[in-house]
Amino acid sequence: MYKLLSNGLVPRRLATDDGLFQDPDDDPAGDLRSTVLDVFVRNIESPTVRTVCQIVLNKPGPHDVPQALVDLLSSSRTDVEISNEVAELVGFDQIELVRDLLGSRLSAAKELSRHLVSRKGKEVNDTTSQSSMGILPVSLAPEDARRRVQETLDANSARPLFTQTMQEASEVLPHIYTSWSNIGGGSVLSQYGSKYMLPIGTTRQDYEDYQEVVIPPAKTVPPRESERLIPVSELDELARGSFPGYTFLNRIQSIVYPTAYGSNENILVCAPTGAGKTDVGMLTILRVLDQHRSIVAPGSPLRASINRDSFKIIYVAPMKALASEIVQKLGKRLKWLSISVRELTGDMQLTKAEMAETQIIVTTPEKWDVVTRKPTGEGELASQLKLLIVDEVHLLNEERGAVIETIVARTLRQVESSQSVIRIVGLSATLPNYIDVADFLSVSRYTGLFYFDSSFRPIPLEQHFIGIRGKAGSTQSKKNLDRVTFEKVSELVHQGHQVMVFVHARKETVNAARTLQDAAQAEGTLDDYSCQDHPRWDIFRRSIGESRNKEMKQLFDHGFGIHHAGMLRSDRNLMERLFQDRAIKVLCCTATLAWGVNLPAHAVVIKGTQIYDSGKGSFVDLPILDVLQVFGRAGRPGLESSGEGYICTTEDKLKHYLDAVVSQNPIESQFQLRMVDALNAEITLGTVSSVAEGVRWLGYTYLFDRMRKNPTQYGISRESLTEDPWLVHQRTKLIVSSARILADLSMIDFETDVKTFIIKDVGRIAAKYYIRHQSIEIFRTLFRAKMTEADILDMLSKSTEFDQIQIRESETKELEELMTSIPCVVGGGIVTSQGKVNILLQSFISNLPIQDFALVSDTAYVAQNGGRIVRALLEIAISRKFANATTTLMGMSKAVEKRLWPYEEPLRQFNLKAEILHGLDESRKEYHPAELATLTAAELGNLIRLNEYQGRALLAAAKQFPSLELAYSLRPLGPDILKVIITMTRTFDWNPKVHGSVEPFWLWVEDHEGSTILQLAEILLRESTETLDVEFAISITADTLPPSITIRLISDKWLGADNELPVKLDDISMPFACHSHIRRVDVGFLPLSLTRLPVLGKHFSHFHEFNAIQTQIFWSIMNTKLNTLVAAPAGCGKSFLAHIVIWKTLLESTSSSWVLVVVPNGNAATKTLSELRFISGAMGVGLEYSTGTNLFNSSNGKLIRVITATSLLESFNLTGLTPIRSHPKVILYENLDQMDASYELGIALTKHATGTFSKPQYRFLPRDREQSLTCSIQPYTLPYSGALFKALAKPVYTAIRGIHRGDYGIVFVPTRRHCYCVAQDLITQCALTSFSVRGFIPESVSPIHVEDRLTRLQDATLVNFVSRGVGVFHYGISKSDRKLVLELFAMGIIRLLIAPREASWSLPVRADVVVTMGTQYIQGDPSMSERQLRDYTILEVVQMQSRAVRQNGAGHFVLFCPAGAVEMFNKFLNEDGLPLESQLLETEALEKWYQERRKDGTIRNEQDGVDALSFTFLARRMMKNPTYYGLRPDTSQGEALSRIVDRFERK
Repeated sequence: MYKLLSNGLVPRRLATDDGLFQDPDDDPAGDLRSTVLDVFVRNIESPTVRTVCQIVLNKPGPHDVPQALVDLLSSSRTDVEISNEVAELVGFDQIELVRDLLGSRLSAAKELSRHLVSRKGKEVNDTTSQSSMGILPVSLAPEDARRRVQETLDANSARPLFTQTMQEASEVLPHIYTSWSNIGGGSVLSQYGSKYMLPIGTTRQDYEDYQEVVIPPAKTVPPRESERLIPVSELDELARGSFPGYTFLNRIQSIVYPTAYGSNENILVCAPTGAGKTDVGMLTILRVLDQHRSIVAPGSPLRASINRDSFKIIYVAPMKALASEIVQKLGKRLKWLSISVRELTGDMQLTKAEMAETQIIVTTPEKWDVVTRKPTGEGELASQLKLLIVDEVHLLNEERGAVIETIVARTLRQVESSQSVIRIVGLSATLPNYIDVADFLSVSRYTGLFYFDSSFRPIPLEQHFIGIRGKAGSTQSKKNLDRVTFEKVSELVHQGHQVMVFVHARKETVNAARTLQDAAQAEGTLDDYSCQDHPRWDIFRRSIGESRNKEMKQLFDHGFGIHHAGMLRSDRNLMERLFQDRAIKVLCCTATLAWGVNLPAHAVVIKGTQIYDSGKGSFVDLPILDVLQVFGRAGRPGLESSGEGYICTTEDKLKHYLDAVVSQNPIESQFQLRMVDALNAEITLGTVSSVAEGVRWLGYTYLFDRMRKNPTQYGISRESLTEDPWLVHQRTKLIVSSARILADLSMIDFETDVKTFIIKDVGRIAAKYYIRHQSIEIFRTLFRAKMTEADILDMLSKSTEFDQIQIRESETKELEELMTSIPCVVGGGIVTSQGKVNILLQSFISNLPIQDFALVSDTAYVAQNGGRIVRALLEIAISRKFANATTTLMGMSKAVEKRLWPYEEPLRQFNLKAEILHGLDESRKEYHPAELATLTAAELGNLIRLNEYQGRALLAAAKQFPSLELAYSLRPLGPDILKVIITMTRTFDWNPKVHGSVEPFWLWVEDHEGSTILQLAEILLRESTETLDVEFAISITADTLPPSITIRLISDKWLGADNELPVKLDDISMPFACHSHIRRVDVGFLPLSLTRLPVLGKHFSHFHEFNAIQTQIFWSIMNTKLNTLVAAPAGCGKSFLAHIVIWKTLLESTSSSWVLVVVPNGNAATKTLSELRFISGAMGVGLEYSTGTNLFNSSNGKLIRVITATSLLESFNLTGLTPIRSHPKVILYENLDQMDASYELGIALTKHATGTFSKPQYRFLPRDREQSLTCSIQPYTLPYSGALFKALAKPVYTAIRGIHRGDYGIVFVPTRRHCYCVAQDLITQCALTSFSVRGFIPESVSPIHVEDRLTRLQDATLVNFVSRGVGVFHYGISKSDRKLVLELFAMGIIRLLIAPREASWSLPVRADVVVTMGTQYIQGDPSMSERQLRDYTILEVVQMQSRAVRQNGAGHFVLFCPAGAVEMFNKFLNEDGLPLESQLLETEALEKWYQERRKDGTIRNEQDGVDALSFTFLARRMMKNPTYYGLRPDTSQGEALSRIVDRFERK
């Protein structure tokens, strides 16, 4: 600790052992000090000169230091003149050594000279006798000193360049500007934040009530030779127009300009407050604009060249008020370029359209953290980000600094993962360990790091540190604080200056102002504060009179003002304007003014340094950064040449603040305070999915940089750092401990054996809504399936997000009054902060008036955060399927948003006149808006006891109130799966001004007890939507059939816009479980030779025997004439065995025999023809693709006719039901699982014409598949959007990682558009993991081999993908490219194939891993507003699964689907197989066919119609599953078919 630094008369008390004052008997007159070091010279017994010199000689460093010391000590300059240079040479950490050297200058110079001469003699001649060397006299003349320095330099130049002795050179950074730079090239600051001596000229003064240390303004750093102020006229047009009113860039801006505007380097600018850092940010913004310009026609305005939709710029400001200021400043200066600047904070939200049209978004760290946590909606902003400006980076030292670390680390990882260029710009106040911060921001120390010390302040600052005597917190100490504050303020005001007095509580602003006013009145100096002589005082007085703030009015008359966050924004703005116009002399305010508003004053006074920390529940020291920020407001640029900053603290804290503000201790990381929540957010985003990735993520944080630089601060020993320099073990320990906390709270699944993380619903919700894990822990214990509004309010109020809300004694009475007017009981009353939160939230909903301004601010905070937390609780209830709690929470969520209780009149949500609403409240009967909509305007006028005109307004509102009618149908899909089809019909008038573009609703099915949600969906209703169908599949067992279920519909925005529909299940009949499946029997496999078809053996040389399923059905299908049904998993060889039957039958038949193969569609026909062609040709069997004409004519030889189901039906339309002329020997119906109405009708007509019936049935389950196939179903909870596929990219890549080892993969996506973005995302993931530019192409494949194939591709987009082993297959690609892609896939050059849903039926290849990336798609024209989200059919998913079935190895199928569909897909894919029901009644095909047959007389009457329908699959399934077809269980087949025929007949 430095003792005394003085250049003037020092009072009686001087230095003591504790670093303060001593010697009360000293003579003041004789105490004149001439140098900062003289205080150390007196009355101190110095060590011997020999010892001092030995210490100097033993110090490590350059060899010429002792000689330079000799020159200085032996010169004729005074101690004052050489003290700084001596300290520079010896080191400022050795201040006592400097003292000793100066105390014995001549003796020290002689002793050092003796050693130097001795050393030189040894170097010149080693053989010279030591005894012959005497102590040589040293001349102290300046010319002799210069001569000796020159000799030393000559000796040094004569030395060899390399001495084989390595010494670490000090790092010289080019852009570090400090007040010590012109002295020997050193710097007063170090990256480790070492403490140094106080500045020259510092004085201490001691008074009765306090001590005061005054630090003079820092000396300006001289300009370097290369420096010059850049004239704005030299800038290009873009930059010149954005600096209106500027003649030159200031010194800092001129230094930074080449890097900021001329490069894309990340930069960190550390400079004092008010030095122009915001304009540096402006230069980087202009750089982005310049890089996103296109060529325009000559004469076009410059703004026309900017591509505004191609970039986003994010400016992160520390506070909302500062964000508003930045928006105004940037918006005004960039308006000429038509650049939109908007604020995105908790107070200011942006719509999707506003975000799209905004180029620069100014936000807070917390808000940007929230935004980037979302993969959808606002989170998509991050994908367009080109520049991130982080203002006030020195906040890293505060608790909020953890958020800055989070967003910077996330951005750096985004740059790495997306391979995009995002520039990071950090703006900071002066801080000591700027190199650490630069490393954290990925800033080059040599090109992007700029440091400017306090001498670069635009207004020099004189700093006063005042230590108040008296025990901290005592009455005497408070009195002394008030007295000293008044003394300083009064002196400043008397000199004509304005003063800002900073206190640390809102109510203290008024108390401090009144204390100053009373003291001035007592001294008779109150007139000094008055501003009534101001020319506009009367105008200002009238403005003040419009405010409701009584204290503000009273204080203004005497020249005082107040300012704090609890005041209304209008009042705060008024105070700022009055102070700026000098209509107020003294402004008492809280620190929010220093952070939020650029409102300078000549002097600032910090009154007290104890602030209450709600997180710790105690008073703590005012943060140093707050002190620096407040001091930054001192001085008015352009109006004054100096400023003054005062900090009044307690005597015991004087040393702390003096040391911290002047020496500036290094800022440390606070990331560990938020690490658990930050890790949860990264796991939610998918950027961290394992411990290893978590360790890597921590490497991007400031915490990592500081742990390596200052390990003991973070509990790490130096030995540990030596053994593990990259702190892998420590980072692993931090990640594992955080993950265990999250796992214990059920926020993630932590697989400890493989060290992987999987996010759970609660964790995802907490990340989405910015809920702390401590709050989740509270919710876990209080959340129940059934909760009332009071229960929810009680739980919500205990959230840790409200920890800062404290009970104030002055608020007790008003809180008690509010509690009597709110509807829900408050547990604990007003004695707890939780009770206060509960009361304020209920008061907000009830629109109760609140008088106390601090309570008004607290209420706004509670309401803003309460709405967010209620929404999070709602999603937690949905994830837990709590029906009752979900309903209640939806009501509470809307209650907070609308400020209306669920039991109140719902039409209050419209802007109706008060008398109309009063009339509704006074009506004798409660009417729902839907009921009011059925009345006339006159009837409504009478109802509310008003006229018809008012009735019309009420009628319009009632008709616009959202309401939907519900209808349903039930369709059992099996013995325990019930499909519920819900039809919603809109019954209200759409008004875009009222309803916007969409109306969101929640629709779900709950159990008969109303406790559990069975299935749920979020519905978006558009203006063009009249009806909407939603399908749910719920699990129900026939054995324990519930009596009913309930369909519930609730608006997401409107209170009272709810509907429910009970569904009785008493009369439904679930189909019986089918137990006739045949188990696969693995007995001896039959050889292929049993077919007695030698051509098969020749063609399938690798195939010698049938598999188990083929062996099991071989006898029946080959040696009998029975009709047979074979239902077995895909890839088991069903079709191959059927084809053998066809060939064998034709070979054994007469020459005019033919067979018929029916397939569902053209793709299947092409595939079947390809499979039959070669063997048929070898056997002399003809092959024909029939279109239906003359289908049943006899053939001229042995013939196979392949026909689609549609063509088969058309053939019967031509021939009617008359007997066919030529019967086929065999009819093969392929792919019956794809049976639609046309296919079913064609089969029924064939059966009717031929009289065939099925007999043997071979039905196998999915588990009977002989090939090894694993099926994994992974749920997701994100809505369908482009960002969903971004979020799924990493899990999908994890599923296909095996293809690096030589495997192949196929990924199915919903549309062709998705193919390309998913391909790029997977290539990016591959690059991040494998660090290879080859992508998925194996190392064994020659690059030349790949290049040769790439030249044959016509689509240039495909070239980039194929060059990295990824192919795209769909019918929008040319046929030649499709063929080449498949060839490259077969050759192993393409290892991963991306295909849309539609291509699953025609893709002719299989793979080791098949991934279905989502099971929903948008149906409809994308250019139209009316589009519907549809689900994949089970059949489509099974088809995709079949691509993973391989004969020569194991297959893996991974399905990513919505969480609600997991159970259904698991049942049908892995357990029961496909449910198949008739579709005849779902299309017009049957009715159209029936009407045509009636017209041509084929069907003569209704009985003929019933007979014809009896051959259909429909006739059988209606008896097996009557509920599916809307029948009662006791309905007979004849009756059911008769009803269908009757309906057709009526039409």
